[in-house]
Amino acid sequence: MKSLLKLVKSHWLLFTVVIGLPITILSLYPVDSLPSVPGTDKTHHFIAYAALAFPIALARPKKWLLFIVGLLAYSGIIELIQPHVYRYGEWLDLGANGLGLVVGVLMASLARSMTLKDKSL
Repeated sequence: MKSLLKLVKSHWLLFTVVIGLPITILSLYPVDSLPSVPGTDKTHHFIAYAALAFPIALARPKKWLLFIVGLLAYSGIIELIQPHVYRYGEWLDLGANGLGLVVGVLMASLARSMTLKDKSL
């Protein structure tokens, strides 16, 4: 587990982009109806944005909180664009995204505190 966290921490930008691209594509791709998958739309938003925040919060690069706020703004821009690409923009989605970002930061903080004794992380 520690080696996985170390990998995420050292390549946080790559992980963020790899997670962020599918979020963006899936959020803006026009569909007639959403596919039937377990969970609710808000749950999916929450999980996606928690995963997006985790690598940044784990690595804590300079101005990392600004990155997190930027992701919240980015998710708001996506919600504003969605009606123009035949999707539904919802402010509750933005709330789920924001909550996901907070939980991603908390999870990364917990991971950091649990491995604090290990100087290699």
